[in-house]
Amino acid sequence: MDKRSLLARIVKSYPAVQSLISGEQDTQEKGLVVSWGSLSRRRDEYDQVVRKKIPANSKEIAIARSYGDLRENHEYKAAKEMQKLLMTRKAELESELAMARGTDFSDVSTNAVSIGTAVNVTDQSQNIDEDFIILGAWDSDPDKGYISYLSPLAQELLNHKPGEEIVLEQHGGKKYRINRIENIPAELSESLAGGHEDIPEEVPVQAESEAPNDAAEQPASSDSQEAPATEETA
Repeated sequence: MDKRSLLARIVKSYPAVQSLISGEQDTQEKGLVVSWGSLSRRRDEYDQVVRKKIPANSKEIAIARSYGDLRENHEYKAAKEMQKLLMTRKAELESELAMARGTDFSDVSTNAVSIGTAVNVTDQSQNIDEDFIILGAWDSDPDKGYISYLSPLAQELLNHKPGEEIVLEQHGGKKYRINRIENIPAELSESLAGGHEDIPEEVPVQAESEAPNDAAEQPASSDSQEAPATEETA
């Protein structure tokens, strides 16, 4: 038995050691740091999926079933494929929302690069200054220089201090010097806090993880209707 097979057998028997073997941190315990604005948008998407898209899809399936002959029923197959996509997305959103921890990025220390800081660096190979703003998991906007703290670049910048020089192993060995670290602009902080007042401290997630039952979607056939009573003969 080779090393890979042995590790696979260990993980199968003891799932808890997966993070120790791979070196990954337990995201479930740490949670996801997100801005209040992005949390509000993600919650809105979840509500759209659960309250509108899934019910509409169930109606489409029921209508398609009424056409009969499911083997050649392309409308039914398409609706069922969409059902799979919707239920998958719903499960993803439930998992993400359960881990999400909203923040407004206030009172962030600028002693070292951390979530909620603006960082100025020098690319020493080209002698060019670059600016990055390290934000939450769902706040990435590369065109504006906003990067998620989970991105490879942010992970290599985190915890470094002004004056330090680092080699970005995941970016071809590029060398950066940390010049300065500041709090993010006030106007950006305000825009990222959008929807904070409307979000409870713990975002409730509806327990609707199972796909709709096909039996419930199928309209009753004429064969299943109750036959009219016949008058008894004397």
